[in-house]
Amino acid sequence: MPTNPSRQLNDGHSPPYDMPSNNVIKSRLDFAVQAARDVSPFILSHFQDAELEVISKDDATPVTVADRGAEERLRDAIEKAFPGDGVLGEEFDEVASRNGFRWILDPIDGTKSFIHGVPLFGTLIGIEQDGQLVAGVSRFPALDEVCYAAVGEGSWFQVRDKAPRQVRVKDVSRLEEAVFTTTTMRRWDKLGKKAVFEHLCTTCKLTRGWGDCYGHCLVATGRTQLMIDTGMSVWDAAALVPIITEAGGRFVDWKGETTASGGNGLSVVPGIAEEVLKLLA
Repeated sequence: MPTNPSRQLNDGHSPPYDMPSNNVIKSRLDFAVQAARDVSPFILSHFQDAELEVISKDDATPVTVADRGAEERLRDAIEKAFPGDGVLGEEFDEVASRNGFRWILDPIDGTKSFIHGVPLFGTLIGIEQDGQLVAGVSRFPALDEVCYAAVGEGSWFQVRDKAPRQVRVKDVSRLEEAVFTTTTMRRWDKLGKKAVFEHLCTTCKLTRGWGDCYGHCLVATGRTQLMIDTGMSVWDAAALVPIITEAGGRFVDWKGETTASGGNGLSVVPGIAEEVLKLLA
């Protein structure tokens, strides 16, 4: 996707993709890439802040003023630009769609990394049209990197101000050739899957704890082959479905369904997908 000179981003750079045939999706993807960029300075203003207050939500997950403030900013921007679109986010009540479009937001995916000063957290923006996930953005503010995709337009990766490049998964046919990542080790045991986790750790070429959306985007950009999350909400997964799929991989739940609502998820290259799903069954 070469640069489209018809629109300039706020920082003077042009959007790194052409106008898709579906202009209503293109306009939203364009906006989502820029919105994620625009909210990054606010998020980073709270990153590695020794005085940052961490609140425990009812489900025992952490939240900060950065999570809530970033989502508020994204919601306000979306409402002004696309007033008929619905919005579902992690931190606030859903706004119903009046036109079939819904934005699915996770302002800081990887809040635990964020509060511990680890830069592997991201801003996730998924875009749904009539119940189908059609575009997604995963931006990593502390790394100044972004992955994004729209259905039929490929998956793209940009590092800082370098030229964006289209990315594909790096397929393998054996677990012994695969790099495996996961977000948490403790929950495998709680799910009765400790033996599966240990098998993957001992069989795969390399195992690392590069988790949350960062781990999934590693698969999309060809740096790893398998990322498994033991628990995911729809806002954790929505942006990742088009990013992984357009890169030639599979984003599915543990039953093998392409969905953001399965309660768990994995990004995997085609060559080992069925083997992994059999282990998780």
